[in-house]
This record gives sequence, structure tokens and C-alpha cells, in this order.
Amino acid sequence: MLSSQKPKNEKATFAAGCFWGVERVFANVSGVISTVVGYIGGTTKNPIYQQVCTGTTGHAEAVEIVFNPAIINFTKLLDIFWQCHDPTTMNRQWPDEGTQYRSALFYHSEAQKKVAWQSKQQWQQKFTRPIVTEIVNAGSFYPAERYHQHYYKMHPRICLR
Repeated sequence: MLSSQKPKNEKATFAAGCFWGVERVFANVSGVISTVVGYIGGTTKNPIYQQVCTGTTGHAEAVEIVFNPAIINFTKLLDIFWQCHDPTTMNRQWPDEGTQYRSALFYHSEAQKKVAWQSKQQWQQKFTRPIVTEIVNAGSFYPAERYHQHYYKMHPRICLR
């Protein structure tokens, strides 16, 4: 008997500079169910924006994406990730500078980890400088304050990249 169950939605978490712009890139991708901006990869529990901006929490600004793998797979999301920022710059994207703006992939399964490493190797061939993107276990994700969520919709001129 064939299973008629739909594939379960999955999560992907990407840090690629200011989370407003990254969320804007992924929010309208077909197959993306939802996006939440927040903080991940640090040691401070329940950080707030002002703490993350100091660079002392270890957290990156990131977007957590829930997606339907029957419509878009993780590999395609990775392709968008590599193209939406410069993964060869350490702790910097556009005018934003600091560890909170680093390039990082936070995987949610061993399968995602494997695909992320393969994707990084493939994309490295397209860059002349080394990709500095971290690939690390997702761990705890802390949603950012409400006023940061879908910021690009409220302030479209600020988030033009």
C-alpha cells in the first residue's frame, strides 16, 4: 500500500546579515510557509536586540523558515541563501558589521547538514575568495521582538537590496 501522507513541513535557519533583508528574500518564495526573524548561535538565553547588537551574546541575526519540501527542497533554499549575500565576508554584510551579521547555516537534521556541506563546496567554485559561512547545529532560536517581524513590509524603502 502506498502512503498518501503529505511530507511534513521542515525548518531552515539562515544568517546572512541583517535579518530584515534576509527575511524579505525568503518570505515570497513558493513553498515557504512562514518566516520569523530572531537570534541564534549564541550563549545568552532570551536575548534582546540591544544585547545582540553589542556582539557579546554570540548570536547571529537570522531567519527561521518553515517550508513545504514537496514544493521547494532544502537545496533550492540553499541556492537562494548563497545568492542573497556575500558568504566570503567575515562578520559583515553590506554596511552592517559585527558577529551578529555573520554568514551561517543552522541545520535541523543530519540530512540538512550533509546537503549544506555539499552545497557549500559546489558554491565555493563560483567565488574567488573562500566562503566563510559557518555550518552548525541549529540549537535554540529566539524570535526577535515583534517590531522586527516582517519589517520589510512596514518599511519597504529601507529593505531594498
